[in-house]
Amino acid sequence: MLCISRRKFVGWAAVACAAAALPASLCGCVNQHPELEEGGSPKLVMTSPAGLHIADKLELDLIGIPTTTSDVPERYANVTQVGTAMAPDLELLASMHPTCVISPNTLQSDLQPKYAGIHVGCIFLDLTSVAGLYDSIDYLGRKFDREEQAAAQRAEYEQFMRAYNATISDSTAPRVLVLMGVPGSYMVATENCYAGSLVQMAGAENVYAGTTEEFLDANTEDMLSRDPDIILRTAHALPDDVRQMFAQEFETNDIWKHFRAVQEGRVYDLTYSNFGMSATFSYPDALNELRTYLYESA
Repeated sequence: MLCISRRKFVGWAAVACAAAALPASLCGCVNQHPELEEGGSPKLVMTSPAGLHIADKLELDLIGIPTTTSDVPERYANVTQVGTAMAPDLELLASMHPTCVISPNTLQSDLQPKYAGIHVGCIFLDLTSVAGLYDSIDYLGRKFDREEQAAAQRAEYEQFMRAYNATISDSTAPRVLVLMGVPGSYMVATENCYAGSLVQMAGAENVYAGTTEEFLDANTEDMLSRDPDIILRTAHALPDDVRQMFAQEFETNDIWKHFRAVQEGRVYDLTYSNFGMSATFSYPDALNELRTYLYESA
């Protein structure tokens, strides 16, 4: 069984999905040197679509936003676009003289030296889980004088989770296999990636739990031996193509008919907008969808 890092998976998936829009993602916020001048306002650039919605919730002004096909909050409709999350325009960023560029920490190893090379400060946010999302909100709230807005967001999150957990507290946790696909191939998703972390939040047990990796290249014989109660399928990009790919794979590969989950009709395709590569504020919809599949569709 081959362990695959998120960065390697994203790179591999980008080749398979060259036409797809690139998705956005604290193992620690890295603050390279974005200190505010006394009495000044920060000049902030957000490079990922997921981060853009955090900034909106915190009512932060931005001078730069990512180039994206995703929805852009109205407050940023006329803000300069600086390129995609994975490949921001460094020359443009340098010319803007930002106080700080804010990016997902999944791209830190690639972007941090590039930001250092153009002498701009940077912060990297953990968007691999809902917990990381709210830790990032807390950090930015403290850093940029938005603690009231951050506290309101955390209170809303905690209220939702208390209510949600109450609805599943008496349920038996199913054992789940999560597959993340791109056209032509797929990987096992562990609890360390966003989709897998949502499954864990919903009270289920990932049959590949216990690794430090986000994605695994496991063979179907090994998957079968783990006897999942449920199989969940999601897409990295191009969801219609991935859904078709999964349908063909399960139809033509004989081994799938031996899975108890397949025999019992407990194979579900997750809604693409709720289960991407980065934590977003659609997590309540994702968790409610999971509750239906995990506990109400037996």
